[in-house]
Amino acid sequence: MSMKNIDYVGKFKVAGLVSLALVVATVVMFFTKGLNYGVDFRGGVEIQVKFKQAITLGDLRAVLADNKVAMSQLQSMGEDGQNEFLLKLESDKGDLNAISAQVSSVFTQKYGADSFEILKNDIVGPKAGAQLRISAFKALAWAILAIMVYLALRFDYKFAPGAIAALIHDVIIILGCFILTQKEFSLQIVAALLAIIGYSVNDTVVIYDRVREIESSNPGIGSFEIMNRALNETMSRTIITSMTVLFVSLVMLFMGGSVIHDFFFAMSIGTVLGVYSTIFVAIPLTVFTERFNKKNA
Repeated sequence: MSMKNIDYVGKFKVAGLVSLALVVATVVMFFTKGLNYGVDFRGGVEIQVKFKQAITLGDLRAVLADNKVAMSQLQSMGEDGQNEFLLKLESDKGDLNAISAQVSSVFTQKYGADSFEILKNDIVGPKAGAQLRISAFKALAWAILAIMVYLALRFDYKFAPGAIAALIHDVIIILGCFILTQKEFSLQIVAALLAIIGYSVNDTVVIYDRVREIESSNPGIGSFEIMNRALNETMSRTIITSMTVLFVSLVMLFMGGSVIHDFFFAMSIGTVLGVYSTIFVAIPLTVFTERFNKKNA
């Protein structure tokens, strides 16, 4: 079978079952294991510090542990030798400003007041973190709703349900990957999800455009044949675009450093899911929506 004559329709049922299983598994994990929320959503202190002398990650972790600093995460930033670190301290109780001052005091006593510089000191209270968490999920919901309205106006309302289901499918499975790996879910991951939503719908719109062209020029052929032709005719464009994005994402994932690692982890998964969901979620649901409407009519 050539690359221009693949029967995507014949694989819809198997792919649908796989997608349904992944979505259900994610929902179960969300209520049993939950996301590992970052300081942005949980509340706490985030401090970025740069030392003038050479300090290892292990030494710094030992100093903080000896002084009973309740630390949730410590990571180095930049290249080796920059001596720049990011500390994340979670705290649901107590004065967060006092915790920040404690860290600064520990560094002053151990290394000297002139031996380090605080580059960033972000403090988020538990209530503010909870509000940010709600706002982040609202942003995702509004983005998906706006895309649904755009598709209904740009094409026809029959195209909207499939595209929206594909976007929700992608977001849910990416959340499942973060639950499974317990990677930190923060504001930058929300930004990655919004980027993935935009990228995924772009691929869907290209295929929908081709579907509409084939429908107008071949009014006598069936829905599944139209979808198969549209997918086959646009597949080379989809592969080239997706592989380009995926290549950049993987390079940044493995070579971009720890600060942007989780962002590009989400982007890499989302790039693959965007292609998969367009073919095996958006297109089949569009066909079923059209048939359902014709049956009711």
